[in-house]
Amino acid sequence: MATINITLRKSINKQGKYPLVLRITKNRKSKLITLNLTCKLKDWDNSKSEFKRTYPNATQRNRVLLKLKEKALKIIDEFHLEDIDFTLNQFEDKFRGKATNKITVSEFWLEKIDDLNKAGRTGNARAYKGVYTSFFKFQKKSILFRDITPALLDKYETHLRSNQNTDGGIAVKMREIRALFNDAINKGIVQEKYYPFKAYKISRLKGKSIKKALSRDEIRLLESIDTSKYPYLTNSKNFLIFSYYTGGMNFVDMLKLKWENIGVNRIDYTRSKTKGNFSVEILEPVKQVLDYYKSQLNVTDYVFPILLKNNLTPIQIENRKLRTLKKFNKDLQEIAEIQGVQKHVTSYTIRHSFATNLKFAGVSTDVISDAMGHQSIEITNAYLKKHTNETIDSEMKKLLQEPEIRYDRIA
Repeated sequence: MATINITLRKSINKQGKYPLVLRITKNRKSKLITLNLTCKLKDWDNSKSEFKRTYPNATQRNRVLLKLKEKALKIIDEFHLEDIDFTLNQFEDKFRGKATNKITVSEFWLEKIDDLNKAGRTGNARAYKGVYTSFFKFQKKSILFRDITPALLDKYETHLRSNQNTDGGIAVKMREIRALFNDAINKGIVQEKYYPFKAYKISRLKGKSIKKALSRDEIRLLESIDTSKYPYLTNSKNFLIFSYYTGGMNFVDMLKLKWENIGVNRIDYTRSKTKGNFSVEILEPVKQVLDYYKSQLNVTDYVFPILLKNNLTPIQIENRKLRTLKKFNKDLQEIAEIQGVQKHVTSYTIRHSFATNLKFAGVSTDVISDAMGHQSIEITNAYLKKHTNETIDSEMKKLLQEPEIRYDRIA
């Protein structure tokens, strides 16, 4: 719910007066809109949000303030009637008389990035920023959403191909633009009749490269590396074991995992990407990794020595993630080469291998999807069957079967 208030700015102008502003607050975020009126502190009643009688033409000016407040509340009501989840910038545009259908793609896109950063969703913000930069290197002129036509998307695709983008890379960028366009429709920026993705099909851009999951034997080869010979690879070995045996846990979720998430027999955490809650049984390989880090000197609340301080900002966490994930992927490839695994190995390979190996073990796809949490909320609500922790736990134990393997203590 949005709230409206008229107040004074904290800063004083050269004439010794304070500018009046309309403050709108929505979802704990506020925006100040200048009203082109000023007032001395002694002439303002802060409790009533109006001029005191000492202010010249106070009665008339207070009527103006009342009309401005009524106008603001009417705009909010109109957004609600149209079922539009408006942004603060949209409100300001309408309050100042700027038509929402005149908001440019660039303006809306940058606001989206800013909102994601403020919400702590820095990974998503970075993805949107990357596609924004790419798109506006191609489309240099300011455009509206209705200008994003199937023909324009075809030209953008040609531009991407000329810059050696693969089908998979192009599909990622197009999905970001599609998500942005859908958001613009939901917020009343553009009419649905201009939606270009009915004609421009992203599905035809499915990547043709074969995803190379590691077999169980290859995973166990990676696990068995002797870190007494390669002590600098100890953390990365632990990370890959932990990720694989916790349902392909994403690196960012491992990075944020705290000891308070670790129970006697389970790990309970919220996935950063989807905000879904997950509960994973602690299998023996995971227990050994946890025991190793319990024996270390902990200077933070985190399980793993990736975030080296508590209370980092979302931007600081994102920057640390990028640096450490790059090193993790480099280390994984080195482990693969040492152990004679002739495949390109990354953190995604570990996650993909978890899913593939469970599938080959006879586990149903929907159980694997629940275990990994990689389905969107909409798809999950529509048809994905939810499974109990007991079902997922039972199936995940198949990772430890055929043949039996001895898990040496983490060095």
